[in-house]
Amino acid sequence: MPASPSPRFPLTRLRRTRATPWSRRLVRETNLTTDDLIWPVFVTGADRNEPVASLPGVERLTVDNAVYAATEAAELGIPAIALFPQTPNDRRTARAEEALNPDNLVNTTTRRIKAAVPNIGVITDVALDPYTDHGHDGLMDGERILNDETVEVLRAQALVQAEAGSDVVAPSDMMDGRVHAIREELDKNGHHGVQIMAYAAKYASCYYGPFRDAVGSGAKLSGDKRTYQMDPANTDEALREVALDIREGADSVIVKPGLPYLDIVRRVKERFAIPTYAYQVSGEYAMLVHAAQAGAFDLDAVMLETLMCFKRAGCDGIWTYFAPQAARLIDGV
Repeated sequence: MPASPSPRFPLTRLRRTRATPWSRRLVRETNLTTDDLIWPVFVTGADRNEPVASLPGVERLTVDNAVYAATEAAELGIPAIALFPQTPNDRRTARAEEALNPDNLVNTTTRRIKAAVPNIGVITDVALDPYTDHGHDGLMDGERILNDETVEVLRAQALVQAEAGSDVVAPSDMMDGRVHAIREELDKNGHHGVQIMAYAAKYASCYYGPFRDAVGSGAKLSGDKRTYQMDPANTDEALREVALDIREGADSVIVKPGLPYLDIVRRVKERFAIPTYAYQVSGEYAMLVHAAQAGAFDLDAVMLETLMCFKRAGCDGIWTYFAPQAARLIDGV
């Protein structure tokens, strides 16, 4: 009896489910929504907005315009904004005293936003680099960053931010032990509901250049931050950093930078199942914008593809300067 002929065509055709838009929607494994977006906003004490030359389309906003941006974000369905100040040079010192000023740019803006748009989350950066005259995230003794002395300042900084109405404090300094100190300080003063979103795996990356221009720390920075930010070569160390921050009281964690570090996002999410975020940092944003301006690709398309990659890797949300544009595209506004 002759053998049955082999099928002429493949029995399984994966293209069948990709053939139509409705079918692609039914089998889509990852979805990007406005609920996934956090909008980083730069604030200036100037009387008008100031463009950031190395971040095309991004401006430092006056306090009034930051309030307007928060209103816009709420209308677009963006859950939260994150505030970063450009502290005036005459208020930058070696000891970062301005970080503890209840009426500094961040705290003033936080109060104004929470009064005008109470239903949006406000995230504030706990770090000293916007306030130091040397551009580092910590206090210094000569060329050495002082860990424990810095933590005491961060503890006080987080408290004044919480008292101003911050919903989430986000320590980005990478000092050892700061999450525990901040949680202890917040709880001791009755701020049990204020979240800590820890920059748990923050790498010593070249991608931060435009951000440092935006907050005015880049030109002041001497040396680098490799003694406290992570070596880009390491992955196991990131898991140890995240484990420590969770143990110390972090409610969620951030991996920074974003797209070049999606392997870290995946490892963190799979290991700890904690709310995990990535920051699509200034250098990533600038590269995409400049490449689109040069005709390399369509900016809207690559923006949404990139954000989807963050979600696919395991992110519960993405910090991105594209947030307003992405929200409009996602919801067809």
